[in-house]
Amino acid sequence: MSVWPVYGKIDGPIVMIGFGSIGRGTLPLLERHLDFDKDRLTVIDPVDDNRALLDERGIRFLQLAITRENYREVLTPLLTTGGRGFVVNLSVDTGSVDIMTLARECGALYIDTVIEPWLGFYFDKDATAASRSNYALRETLLEAKRRNPGGPTAVSTCGANPGMVSWFVKQALVDLARDIGLAFDEPASREDWAALMSRVGVKGIHIAERDTQRARDPRPFGKFVNTWSVEGFVSEGLQPAELGWGTHEKWMPANGHTHNFGSGAAIYLMQAGAATKVRTWCPSLGPQHGFLVTHNESISIADYYTVRNGAQVAYRPTCHYAYHPCNDALLSWHETFGNEGKFSGDWAILDEHEVVDGRDELGVLLFGHEKNAYWYGSQLTIEETRKLAPYQNATGLQVTSAVLAGMVWALENPEAGIVETDEMDYRRCLAIQKPYLGKVKGYYTDWTPLDGRPGLFPEDIDTSDPWQFRNILVR
Repeated sequence: MSVWPVYGKIDGPIVMIGFGSIGRGTLPLLERHLDFDKDRLTVIDPVDDNRALLDERGIRFLQLAITRENYREVLTPLLTTGGRGFVVNLSVDTGSVDIMTLARECGALYIDTVIEPWLGFYFDKDATAASRSNYALRETLLEAKRRNPGGPTAVSTCGANPGMVSWFVKQALVDLARDIGLAFDEPASREDWAALMSRVGVKGIHIAERDTQRARDPRPFGKFVNTWSVEGFVSEGLQPAELGWGTHEKWMPANGHTHNFGSGAAIYLMQAGAATKVRTWCPSLGPQHGFLVTHNESISIADYYTVRNGAQVAYRPTCHYAYHPCNDALLSWHETFGNEGKFSGDWAILDEHEVVDGRDELGVLLFGHEKNAYWYGSQLTIEETRKLAPYQNATGLQVTSAVLAGMVWALENPEAGIVETDEMDYRRCLAIQKPYLGKVKGYYTDWTPLDGRPGLFPEDIDTSDPWQFRNILVR
């Protein structure tokens, strides 16, 4: 594009926390699509690896870590210099709910890509598995929302996933309802969306992703290589596997546990997500094994589409991530777990110059309905990414474009309070994001988790219902 659409104006200060792969990829999108004074933008990060991008633009940089002890002291003066500010939290080990609360106290808008805890949460050996879960983190957000309804908009967990995939779920559901010939009006509320999901007969949803991006150079032993945050991937991979738990399920793993607080929408397994595999399907390569890594959307989507009769749950879809990372990340995980889960700290994120080919195929697989299964999502190649935006690979652009969409929505809805991406206008958000997503398309498939089993060993499966988690979990 020779002329980029400008979607809105930020008339106050902008504070970007974190300037790793996602921060540096988000910056050019903000420059293209938002009107703001770069002299009022401050970027904060404990390392200065990407500082040259800021220096050449004359953007202020603070090299420090935002901590539980200093966040109010550091952020308050930055956010109270006049005009409505915007906090863009793209960092790890930063307490999202605390920073969100402060931003709203200062009258500023807020967005993040994950409900991030303060440093130490993920690796606290004294904490229970339940307390280290994303379910528990989400409950802290919901409590903040109940405690202070309304007010300045704070968009929670708005990256590719969680984030964009919640918008894909709504588009996929509308496609399905139309294709099976169901008479319906576009849902106008959470209850309407849940009722439509139930009417369509969806038993479950996979966030089904296949990353085929390949590096120019072979991965060296001892180095964790990924196409997005290694610290984020390691942290969530070592959390317990979690999934939204549907009403059609007849069996739970022996190490599966429910929660005794909160929405009750999810369960967790007493094993790490990165050591848990599930069967799923993506369009390009078909059936695959993916990791059941915990993600916020697994819980929020299941909760959003719950139908209740009073206090009783009448319907809920199962929902979880089913992630096949790039081959270098897969080898890195195998090496890390083979080394008793020890992470050396030596890592690298593949940038747009190091990736030679491949795509990130990220979508939602709605299954168990009369048309069996429907995948809808983004098939973004590295070649397309290089043409669309600088400083990122295909995985990164799916995230940064969602950050842009969430920021625009917040500017257009500045007094919406704390919102999850499931609650946002999916059509508006996807309209902003789609130019950066490559091919966005839906695919039907006849595949089920009962297909392709060699039958050489006895299996504990349920042939009466292919879409039971009993058949999806790789055991």
